Amino acid sequence: MIKAISGAGYLLRGLALLPKKGIFPYVIVPMAINVLLFGLALILAIGQIGGLIDWTLQQLPSWLQWLNWLMWPLLMLTALILVFFLVAILANIIAAPFNTLLAEAVERHLTGKSQSTESFNWRAALKEAPKAIGNELIKIAYFAKFAIPLVILFLIPGLNLFAPALWFIFSAWMLALEYCDYHLGNHGINFSQQRTLLGKERMLTLGFGAASTLATITPIINFIAMPASVAGSTAMLVEKRVLDDTSSLTTDRHE
Repeated sequence: MIKAISGAGYLLRGLALLPKKGIFPYVIVPMAINVLLFGLALILAIGQIGGLIDWTLQQLPSWLQWLNWLMWPLLMLTALILVFFLVAILANIIAAPFNTLLAEAVERHLTGKSQSTESFNWRAALKEAPKAIGNELIKIAYFAKFAIPLVILFLIPGLNLFAPALWFIFSAWMLALEYCDYHLGNHGINFSQQRTLLGKERMLTLGFGAASTLATITPIINFIAMPASVAGSTAMLVEKRVLDDTSSLTTDRHE
């Protein structure tokens, strides 16, 4: 539990790092992308989610209708997590090259060194684009493998009572993987190896992911959730020295 709380605290650590000299120039583009996408999602969701929840509750068998009072807020929370989580994935695909540079800037600020000495410029971002977007597609494939069964679970009466909690835990794990990838990827750690590495610090990782998920589903706060999560995950990995324990990873880091 202490590790989970420590992990959650790194989101605030990331937020505090954003205005620092040498970091802020890398924040502007990811934040602009986030504001645009989450703003549009918020406008669209306001008019649609309530009706979708009412329809879902009507599908419950009559003997479960008494649970409507409990299911409505749970489904609302789940809908927000699902919608804003998908928006976060889209935002990360678009902003991936810039988030990679942001992670490097945070590492440079914390340690005085990074994998790159390039200052921010559009050429550097475009250079990172193919690799960064390729990494996002790998993560989407991993996400779909688990997300599809969870979505089906929502449609099964009785079992769908457990779906919101399972979806939140899954979202926490996925967002932690999403944001930790920028720093770990800069060090040549592929996605499979990242899961192994972060699995050794599962509570720390889930704590950070839970905080990032809550920030992502909270209107207005989610405007800065992505850059704060990139900075916070980088600080967590650097300060917890996660990369010191790579002995169990395979030698091929470019898988």
